[in-house]
Amino acid sequence: MNILMLTTNDPAGTAIAFTKAINRCTGHSCRLVTTEVRYNFFFEKDLHLPALNRDGIQEVEALLQGADVLHFHLLADEHMALGPLQVRDYVAGKRIVHHHHGHPHFRANPESYRQKHLRNGRRVLVSTPDLLRLLPEAVWQPNLVPLFDPLFLPQDPGWNGTARIGHAPTRKELKNTRELLQAVAELKPRPLGCDVVLDVIENCLYRDCLKRKNRCHVVFDHMQGYYGVSSLESLSQGKPVIAGLDAWNRRHIEDFAGTDRLPWVIAHTQDELRNTLERYIVDSERRERTGRYSREFMENGWSEQRVIDRLVGFYASL
Repeated sequence: MNILMLTTNDPAGTAIAFTKAINRCTGHSCRLVTTEVRYNFFFEKDLHLPALNRDGIQEVEALLQGADVLHFHLLADEHMALGPLQVRDYVAGKRIVHHHHGHPHFRANPESYRQKHLRNGRRVLVSTPDLLRLLPEAVWQPNLVPLFDPLFLPQDPGWNGTARIGHAPTRKELKNTRELLQAVAELKPRPLGCDVVLDVIENCLYRDCLKRKNRCHVVFDHMQGYYGVSSLESLSQGKPVIAGLDAWNRRHIEDFAGTDRLPWVIAHTQDELRNTLERYIVDSERRERTGRYSREFMENGWSEQRVIDRLVGFYASL
């Protein structure tokens, strides 16, 4: 199959990760066209429209013509323009996929998107299991991270008497950053036997974000019931990762990974978060044991091949 992914910005770098993994792990071909940059994280790009010259636009047209699958991310659809090209002129005979990643407009208006996809007879993917509540007809497609890229391999953060807590929120108001700040503030006066440093990672290059997370002893994702790509990155790096997974998300993750032993350290409230952080700050053996299982879980239950086999199987079912 020839697969062409189309999106405005690349959500958390997931589209380029899928593109590279399809090309690396299967006999299929995948390319990615992006039209915008958000947050300036400098995710790797394939065909970025503002950077293309005339030859590049001609390449995009050839890809549109030759694609078997058009895979739209976020809110993109066939009405998007790619320079002088109108995607709607190339959809005839194609398999079409819409992939929702929790965009705020989608979360605020899920039924309008649901009815639109039903009217058009379109198949839909969602990036996390919680979104299945908004789009019951959709299929959950787990995101992936390249486990054996050096940036995603475990690195010993060392110990100099300071516990480093990492948190990389794209939008702090959605990631329980306020609760984390308060929990850390409540920890500082306690007799922990060490200093505590909170590294809130934002507005930096993606590579630098990953390096800073790998220097942390514990990483906090959020307490919204599901998990973010930040979780997968830190689990791959062999970190204890705190998140507030709910029963719905746990059940779907267990089914995908083939195990009911999940690596996330669960906290649902600010008090639980503070107490959990304290346990992992003072107990190095607990940190190391949980971190080892984080990496083991990703290698065994969340490999690139497992994720891509699921995606390619979805394409084949269209």
